[in-house]
This record gives sequence, C-alpha cells and structure tokens, in this order.
Amino acid sequence: MSLTYPESIGVGLLQGVTELFPVSSLGHSILLPALLGGSIKRDLDMTADQSPYLTVLVGLHLATALALVVYFRKDWVRVIRGLFTSIRERRIETTDQKLAWLLIFGTIPVGVAGLVAEHALRSALGKPLPAAIFLALNGFVLLGADRLRRGGGGRRRAGGQVEHTPGVDPDIESDRRLAKLTFRQGTWIGAAQILALLPGISRSGVTMSTGVLRGLNHEDAARFSFLLATPVILAASALKLPELLKPENAGIRGPLVAGSIAAFAAGYVSVKFLTKYFESRSLTPFAIYCMVAGIGSAIYLGVGA
Repeated sequence: MSLTYPESIGVGLLQGVTELFPVSSLGHSILLPALLGGSIKRDLDMTADQSPYLTVLVGLHLATALALVVYFRKDWVRVIRGLFTSIRERRIETTDQKLAWLLIFGTIPVGVAGLVAEHALRSALGKPLPAAIFLALNGFVLLGADRLRRGGGGRRRAGGQVEHTPGVDPDIESDRRLAKLTFRQGTWIGAAQILALLPGISRSGVTMSTGVLRGLNHEDAARFSFLLATPVILAASALKLPELLKPENAGIRGPLVAGSIAAFAAGYVSVKFLTKYFESRSLTPFAIYCMVAGIGSAIYLGVGA
C-alpha cells in the first residue's frame, strides 16, 4: 500500500484548511476517502493494516502547527517571556503573564485525555459513518453557540465588527480582553478540545463555541482557539514523530515532505483568513456546512452499506 505525491499534496491542503476552519480535519480525513472510493479509498484508509496514511497525517499536523507558530510568532514571544517572568517573580500581573497561564491551564485537560483515550476512541469511532454523524453534530454545536452566545467582549460597530482603539495593536488589545478570563473559564474553554478526540468534532469549532458562550466575541474566541491548539498539536505530533523515522516508512518521506509543504501553506493562509473573517462574522456558515455535509454523508454511506 502506498501514498502518491498527488494524494499527499491533496491531503496536505485538506489538513491545513480543515484543522483551522471549524469543520474537523479528522472527520474530513476519514470521510473523503470513503466518499471518493477507488484507489484513493484504498491508499487513504487509516483503519487498514500497514497503511501509511495515519503516519502521514502526523507529519501534516506538525506542518499545520508550525504555520500557527509562524503566524503568531510575535504573540508566542510575548507569552513565553510572560511565563518566565511570572515564574521568576512569582506573580501574575501583566497581560502576557496571565495569558501564558491561561494557555497552560487550558492545555492540561486535553493533554491528559489525549494520552488516555485518543487511541481507543480512534479505533472505535474512526470510521466513515460515525465521522459523518459527529460532523453533523459539530454543526449543531456551532449553530447553538451562535444562537445562545451572551454579550461578547470588546466594543462593536453597528455591523458587528469589533471596534479597535486607534494606535493600539489589535493583537495586544485582544490579549488584554482574553486576560480578563478567569482561570476556570480558560480551563473550560481549553477542556472543550477533548471533544475533538471524536472524529467529526472540530477542535477549533468547540473551543470557539465555548469561548463565545463564555462571553468572548468571535475574534477573541478564534484567537484564543488558535493559541490553544498550537501546543496541543505540536505535542501530539512530537509523541508520534518516531513513527516517521522507522525504516518501513522511508518510502513515504518524499510524498510526506510535499504534503507537509502544502499543509503549511494552507494552514498559514487559513489562519490569516479566519482571523480577519471573525472580526465581523460568525460561526453560522460553518455550522450549516457541517450539518449538510454530515447528514448528506451519513445518508450516502448508510444507503451504500
């Protein structure tokens, strides 16, 4: 069983987009091969023995995480500096110090859950029909969050766009609003990522939805979601990276490099687009897409079963 260069590049583009758009990268990675059929279904079947697909996905996730690191590089410099100064001075006073600890508190629950349950859940539910059902459920979650959201931090213009203070870096202004979250709120928003262990449930989608329900505006919820996702994806990829170095995977390293470049580029473009998009718009279009795609896929797969 092999993975061709076109397949790897196509999967890389898919991963880079769906990991950051609130539509579930894992759900799409399972559903698309099943829906397309033929050699693509054979080569991109992560449940098959000796399939290189799951190993390749690890590398593509790493490439997407690196795109997030590059895009938010200035923010991560501030956050890491804030963490070290907080530890050294034994206090949490500045915005960067508070944000650093919010990200740590928000990352711990999904880190523990991933180590304990990720393999079991993927083995039990990593099949096309459950993925389609969870994708539809993801849409209902996004739609429900938009309908139930309360308030939304930050002043907003009549058209719904956040009104930024002239002369102030919008990113720093957003961090100040995020730093007003309590540690309990930050932990709950981060813990929502646990739901993304279910194929079809989007990591960014559930964290944005939880953030919106906790009073964040869409722009800040998206920003916090992307910052939370970065260490989680990096850590998960690092744990599975030894798989890529095994001798039996030598033949897929060329396609993997091509796919990773595609995933990095798609991820960078996606986060740039989404940070701008959520300044004035909502989760509803993604909710509708997930419901239609999920229900449609479930019906198609059910009929074909």
